[in-house]
Amino acid sequence: MPIKGVHAMFYSAQAEALRAFLRDKLGLAATDVGGGWLIFDFAEADMGVHPVDHADAPPSGAHSISFYCDDIEQTVAELRGRGVEFSDEVTDQGYGLAIHFEMPGGVKVELYQPRYK
Repeated sequence: MPIKGVHAMFYSAQAEALRAFLRDKLGLAATDVGGGWLIFDFAEADMGVHPVDHADAPPSGAHSISFYCDDIEQTVAELRGRGVEFSDEVTDQGYGLAIHFEMPGGVKVELYQPRYK
């Protein structure tokens, strides 16, 4: 049986606030699996492996989670309208257009519009 998805986990000292942020501010659909646990389901996902071949690269074994969208300007405007505060402006990162924000519990993430399909 082939692998059919990827599961990601955020660890947060403000778990309830982070769950509410993901549901209410980012508009992610969730299933309540009991005890306050929300599992957020995505229609698609992708995963890459990045070499640590330059001085400012994260250490080997590091990982990151990003959200992606089709239209970053529209998505950023919509999220700002829901109260999401961004820590920078949209910049060209080569692989796509990217911006960053922080979620409850100090969880920093990237939102990007990929150039790849």
